Amino acid sequence: MADEELTPEQIVEQIKKLKVSDVLLSTVTTVAQLGYAKLEADAKDLEQARLAIEVLSAIIPMLDAHIPGEISRDLHAMLANLQLAFANTATGPVD
Repeated sequence: MADEELTPEQIVEQIKKLKVSDVLLSTVTTVAQLGYAKLEADAKDLEQARLAIEVLSAIIPMLDAHIPGEISRDLHAMLANLQLAFANTATGPVD
């Protein structure tokens, strides 16, 4: 038997329970994954990777006051690593 479908009222109630910070945290991880994917050789798109970095650079500092410190540190490290990966990809291998 299929899962019960939610009524529109139940969906509204679930949305009311969501925290913006939780949705942004989920969004940040998705954007970071996309940013890394755009640096892969078979899907290289530096413009999209740069956009991901810019978005993360804007959102992560706003989240800092609303998430635990260890998560904040991890997000800042993730952003720094993505920026480094971007720089390495954009400049190409050093001979």
